[in-house]
Amino acid sequence: MDDDLERDGTELLQFLYACPVGLIRADATGAITMLNPVAMQLLLGLGSVAQSMNLFAAIEAYAPELRHVVSDFGAEQGQICQGHRLFVGRSQGGKTDIPQVLACTIVKLDKDQLIVTLEDISERVAQERRLKQADAWFSSLLNAKDDFAILGLDLDGRIQTADAAVLLQTGFDERDLVGEHISILDRPDPASSSMSMTDEIAIAHRDGWHLAESWSALRDGGRYRCHRLISVRGDDSGAGQQVVGYTAVLRPVAQSRMDADKIRRRLTTDHLTGVCNRAYFFDIAEEELRRCSRTGRPVGLISLDIDYFKLVNDTHGHGAGDQVLKLVASACAAVLRPIDTLARLGGEEFTAMLPGADAVLTSTIAETMRSAIASASIKVGGTDLHVTASFGWVVGSAATGSLADLVQQADRALYTAKRSGRDRVVEGRPASPVA
Repeated sequence: MDDDLERDGTELLQFLYACPVGLIRADATGAITMLNPVAMQLLLGLGSVAQSMNLFAAIEAYAPELRHVVSDFGAEQGQICQGHRLFVGRSQGGKTDIPQVLACTIVKLDKDQLIVTLEDISERVAQERRLKQADAWFSSLLNAKDDFAILGLDLDGRIQTADAAVLLQTGFDERDLVGEHISILDRPDPASSSMSMTDEIAIAHRDGWHLAESWSALRDGGRYRCHRLISVRGDDSGAGQQVVGYTAVLRPVAQSRMDADKIRRRLTTDHLTGVCNRAYFFDIAEEELRRCSRTGRPVGLISLDIDYFKLVNDTHGHGAGDQVLKLVASACAAVLRPIDTLARLGGEEFTAMLPGADAVLTSTIAETMRSAIASASIKVGGTDLHVTASFGWVVGSAATGSLADLVQQADRALYTAKRSGRDRVVEGRPASPVA
């Protein structure tokens, strides 16, 4: 009998350790009496369980209602909740850039004993959202057949075919487009960071399709807002399906969305210079760093500060100071690439984010910006007023720290440039590695 009990206990432990979902036993107050490794990993990710070892305390910030749901459950036993979703932030480990969602099921065994399961359903929820988004978009295509343009792309993203609707939307003829890369139709917003067409194709290759909203080019040099879908085109002949190219679908955004976009721009741009404001920059910079971590590509960060700006205001007035700020913003924006982002962080301090830029490119762009500012001038009282700026730069990668780390390193390099005589570019030390 003892052998049977020991064998049963061993098998139970093996089951607990091998179970792919988190299993927890707790009392009615939430005090955890047993949990398997998966549950421990998920709860440690919530931050507080290591201190409390109490289920309700661990999930308090994400599902405070569950404590009351359990206490209000009047039956002696039974299922209290099933698949209750906890939205806890970002997926752990940096492998995916999707919100982390846990599904929690609680069963009451008796008056003082609960069995709880926790499961990470982040991928499932993300797929649900993508399918809903795709379903709505495809439905809109079916209801407005003349409202979208279709292009065929090869594996390198070069245009092979373009239907007549492309001419109606963009003014480009098929002869203008065939043989060109699809990026010829891309006109990103200089005041924001947007994914390149190459990145969109890479995601479509991985996931089967990718849907985005961006600016598309007009032949006359203008642009229009559109939804852009890129989907994989496969060949079923032979062993398994192989990707042989892509299909791109473009559809103009409704005017109501254009109005919403104008409002968005007012909320995200600096009113004086027209570049990104501080809040919006940090939002998109965090997103770019997550993309950097996922793809392994570098990202350059440049900090700059106008030299003796207070003296400009004190000597020539704040109107001249405003002109200088506009001058610096314009000179820097003219140097940056379409995918780069320039922001005014406050006062006379600006920063630029350069997706995919290594140390050589980042330092080159910083030096070109410095030279462009030093060469420019504004008219004040009939004379030319020249200013200079000091620069610090750093390059982040998948192995570097947070955005705060990068900004701090670039700022330190900027202060070194100030102390060294101003009007110069200084490289920052690499950011601290992620522990």
